[in-house]
Amino acid sequence: MSPLTPFQLFFHDVEDEFAATRRILSAFPDEHADWQPHDRSMSLATLAAHIAELPRLAHLIATEDEWDVTKGGYTPSGARTRSAILDLFAESSAPALEAIRSLTPEDLARPWAMRGGAVVYFEGPRGPLLRQYLVSHTAHHRGQLGVCYRLLDVAVPGIYGPTADGPPG
Repeated sequence: MSPLTPFQLFFHDVEDEFAATRRILSAFPDEHADWQPHDRSMSLATLAAHIAELPRLAHLIATEDEWDVTKGGYTPSGARTRSAILDLFAESSAPALEAIRSLTPEDLARPWAMRGGAVVYFEGPRGPLLRQYLVSHTAHHRGQLGVCYRLLDVAVPGIYGPTADGPPG
């Protein structure tokens, strides 16, 4: 029996997580793109586009040694429709999945940092950061989006099981 790959050991659930993310983004109500549950909250479109873009951060963590946000290279997508948000998610998730599949145990142990010049926002071994920002951070924002949908009377798709609106996707 061959040893398990890092992907099989630590990221075996990523495809299921991506499917769950796709389900909740597929319910995005275009007519509520500008809606905010509170003045300090992101608009619904901004939140959904952020969720759709998170795999890009995972790709950076998997392929680069660090990301210095002061050096540019990031512009929020501005996606505002279900179609554009789903396209953005497809464009960001495929390269992330490919990069994560290629990681070795040594790659997962290498340090990674996100900084703004001399200020380090977060740093640590690549493997745990990938779990945190690809899976946990995404799950957090999916939960926010689900609450927003409920407040707008939009059917909330099942993520890990059925919701009051029906069975999981």
